[in-house]
Amino acid sequence: MHFTEYILPLITLVSLEIILGIDNVIFISILADKLPKEQRNKLRQLGIGLAMIMRLVLLTLISWIMKLDQSLFTIMDVDISGKDLILLAGGVFLLYKSTREIYLKSEEEHHGYEDAAERKKVTFRDMLVQILLLDIVFSIDSIITAVGMVSHLWIMYTAVVISVGIMLFASKPISEFISKHPSFKVLALCFLLIIGISLIGEGLDFHIPKGYIYFSMAFAFFVDFIQMKTVKSKKLPGA
Repeated sequence: MHFTEYILPLITLVSLEIILGIDNVIFISILADKLPKEQRNKLRQLGIGLAMIMRLVLLTLISWIMKLDQSLFTIMDVDISGKDLILLAGGVFLLYKSTREIYLKSEEEHHGYEDAAERKKVTFRDMLVQILLLDIVFSIDSIITAVGMVSHLWIMYTAVVISVGIMLFASKPISEFISKHPSFKVLALCFLLIIGISLIGEGLDFHIPKGYIYFSMAFAFFVDFIQMKTVKSKKLPGA
């Protein structure tokens, strides 16, 4: 077995799947935070587990998935494919969810209301359906990206299983951290907002390099983390 032929593509694809899965984990974490504590871990595990199953099933339908990349019609010199329609729908959905959550966080709580999700009695099923809808978008985008990187189907299967396993392990601490720190939750929502814009851009053949998005958000999280530590140190006795 040659390292460059099998292992290196596997490591590269696993890394890419984890990076592409960060937004999915953040979205699931924010939705899970709306539920009672005893249901949050179940929603995270079920949501990420279903994402893995969806990716594995889509890999078996790889020939059909690749047909989604074929142009269906043209609008203002822009070719629109089945994949583009899915990305556009996912982007609009993500824009709606993130802007609505930012509004609820910044406005309704500011006026002294209780948590909006508790007042409206959001159910476990509602949250799971929303996760599944976004899983479809991220899964199709992930599969088409993977096909363009590697030619062996078993490498794609292995990469999906490994990356999802890592995300399952990381989802709980990420969710708890976001839940404990409101400023990070707003940043996470802004991150999802940018991802939604990115999906719409891709659907219209305007590609925004994901590296720019992830770097800018990582820098914003880093700055907020430093600010949080600075404020905390000032509150300590004798500081």
